[in-house]
Amino acid sequence: MTITIYHNPDCGTSRNVLAVLEAAGYTPTVVEYLKTGWTLDQLLKLFTDAGLTPRTALRETKSPARELGLLEPGVSDETILSAMLEAPVLVNRPIVVTPKGTKLCRPSEVVLDLIDAYPPGPFYKEDGQVMIDADGKRVV
Repeated sequence: MTITIYHNPDCGTSRNVLAVLEAAGYTPTVVEYLKTGWTLDQLLKLFTDAGLTPRTALRETKSPARELGLLEPGVSDETILSAMLEAPVLVNRPIVVTPKGTKLCRPSEVVLDLIDAYPPGPFYKEDGQVMIDADGKRVV
């Protein structure tokens, strides 16, 4: 299965999603988008495939979104997209692409909808919360 994760190694949720993928035996292509940046076509495709809009994909906390006025009502998608191209941190993460679909994986358990095999259980997130129990079943 071909998997791509748009990843920020400083984000706990992103690290959890990458850890799930690797523990399940996948070797995803890791795109550190803060280093590579985005293209407009790339963002439009990811958002369309994931059912997102620029506003719903906008990272509102720990980003300059508020300072840039992007949280105000009436800000256009084009304005948000332009800002995302200038400041890649404005895009919420991680976004994962597999043959089963494309999703913004927040919370990290969302990634389980995109893969065929789960990691062996028990599997814990960084904060100690159980994601996969000892029987290999998803914990809700």
